[in-house]
Amino acid sequence: MPCPPVSSHPRWLRLTHWLNALAVLVMVTSGWRIYNASPLYDFSFPKGITLGGWLGGALQWHFAAMWFLAVNGLVYLACNLFSGRLKRRFFPVSPKGVLHDFWAALRGKLGHADLNHYNQVQRLAYLFVMVDITLLVLSGLVLWKSVQFPLLRELLWGYEGARHVHFIAMALLVAFVAVHLVMVALVPKTLLAMIVGRKEPI
Repeated sequence: MPCPPVSSHPRWLRLTHWLNALAVLVMVTSGWRIYNASPLYDFSFPKGITLGGWLGGALQWHFAAMWFLAVNGLVYLACNLFSGRLKRRFFPVSPKGVLHDFWAALRGKLGHADLNHYNQVQRLAYLFVMVDITLLVLSGLVLWKSVQFPLLRELLWGYEGARHVHFIAMALLVAFVAVHLVMVALVPKTLLAMIVGRKEPI
């Protein structure tokens, strides 16, 4: 007797995914405006793609989204842990497995029929973005309340070091989102599944 189908994308996953996406969009665009007020490098972001209008407004958006991202991220992580999804979907991961699946993807031989299964490149990418967002939040705490987090400040090479870590982590997150959007365009059914869910056999 076949097993009953289950949702490959349960409601809690879809909800936290889209809330994370919104929080990241607000944080990145407001962060670009904050960066423009005191650039680290020899460039600034076009004002038209930033959020906040002015430094004070950008900071308000940024701090609001920071708490939103942190709380929603903790809910996402907790749901993954307690449901067992983190272990099922994101492990095992090995260098050999990642290279094998990456090479298969380059040759167009990586299947996407079963949305319940993440290949090892996906697993590594999703684990990476979890760590990257955590680093963004921690470095952001140093930039926001440097005096209150002296140990964290030292671990991130001081206030200026934390600024560089924060910027690089942001750039890596934007790169992840860009690649993610390309993959969604190549396999559009993944977007539909993340919007309405999809039933898959156990």
